[in-house]
Amino acid sequence: MKNYLEFEKEIKSLEEDLDSLKSPFGSGGLSQVDTEKIKNLQNEINEKLESTYGNLNSWQKTLVARHEDRPRANYYIKNIFDSFTQLSGDRLFGDDKSVIAGFGLIDKKSVLVIGQEKGEDLNSRIERNFGMMRPEGYRKCVRLMQLASRFKIPVITFVDTPGAYPGLGAEQRGQASAIAHSIECCMSLKVPNISVIIGEGGSGGAIALASSNKVIMLENSIYSVISPEGCASILWRDPGKSLQAAEAMKLTAKDLLSLGIIDEIIDEPIGGAHRDHVVVSQNIKASLIKNLNFFENMSGAEIYDHRKTKFLKIGREKGFTSTTVSELGSKETNFIKIKRNVNKFKFIYIAAAVLIIAAFYKFF
Repeated sequence: MKNYLEFEKEIKSLEEDLDSLKSPFGSGGLSQVDTEKIKNLQNEINEKLESTYGNLNSWQKTLVARHEDRPRANYYIKNIFDSFTQLSGDRLFGDDKSVIAGFGLIDKKSVLVIGQEKGEDLNSRIERNFGMMRPEGYRKCVRLMQLASRFKIPVITFVDTPGAYPGLGAEQRGQASAIAHSIECCMSLKVPNISVIIGEGGSGGAIALASSNKVIMLENSIYSVISPEGCASILWRDPGKSLQAAEAMKLTAKDLLSLGIIDEIIDEPIGGAHRDHVVVSQNIKASLIKNLNFFENMSGAEIYDHRKTKFLKIGREKGFTSTTVSELGSKETNFIKIKRNVNKFKFIYIAAAVLIIAAFYKFF
């Protein structure tokens, strides 16, 4: 049974009509299938999907990113990678079922694959904690990323989470510290790491695995420090203003690409990734192979510098600061240099000014 979103009511009606036309058993018994009518109705559905999904606002894209039928990390791992071997445990507390991690092959190359998994049905979603990782999950990822770096194996992560688990037990076991160490590990790797945001990229739970050389988003996915509902509740005390919050937060792939926060957008089939799992997995695989080839001849130091430069550039070309970015760091403008020197030696300048004024009055 298909699940439809609120703005898909017309599409739902058309597809129900299509299903009834395809069935040879009508109200009057066995009947002939009208292939021409089916073809015309299918074209109408495609046109409706294209017009609807071509004009989604930020809140509607948020709903698509959370769609129940959207393919999860487990599906992509099974269909993109060969010889996948799953590894478990953080060697400190236990195993976190909300994240799948292990080594596999893509295009005959060994990679470490980490995927935040929400689950496919109610039971698996409860087992996977709806994709909300606990400290042991992040520590498992850190352990395996360090292992991959030691053996010069690239890291690929699939991000799909509303955020890190906010429970009391997680906080007692060091949730904030685990997230911080995961970010630090991602940033310090000497092997390429590529993150694909396949659904929700929420809060520090997503950033912990998406601090990568390449951050790639599916067309209808989202990436933000907080959910639109959470933002609306904090700013306006009204979760009903989620649309307004979503528009202001710039959480869609198109907005984030223009801001330089992500590096690439992967197209989804008409009507979203949930309508054609095979096509979207093929698109992701092609993108991963292309990006892995980009780093193939780079040394560890060059890969590290590439990642460092990428994050130093974020926000600097859109008017957030007065400095400009050079190869690997920040180059100060002359105005900033003068201002910094004045602040540093202000007492010397004040004393010199006082002496000059005193000398002026003595002679004149």
